[in-house]
Amino acid sequence: MRTSNALDLERNVFTQRSPRAVAQSLKRSAERSKRRKSAPFRSAMSMLNFEINRAGKGLSKSRRDVLERAKGELRKLYGRDPAGTRRKRRAR
Repeated sequence: MRTSNALDLERNVFTQRSPRAVAQSLKRSAERSKRRKSAPFRSAMSMLNFEINRAGKGLSKSRRDVLERAKGELRKLYGRDPAGTRRKRRAR
């Protein structure tokens, strides 16, 4: 995480108590980065998912809850639909 080729993260971004603070930090990092390979939203969400998956079962329930809620905050910051509310396409 410290030497990511996609984003330069702020210190202790994933240890913050507020889901909104985590999301805002990731957004700032993604938008400042000149090395990312996709859109800022996708890069920020990717780093958040990577942290959750990397920690695995070693992540406490309270920490996991904060990081999971940070996903929703990140979607709000970028004006995206909340998870699970996307409309499905009909098969042709």
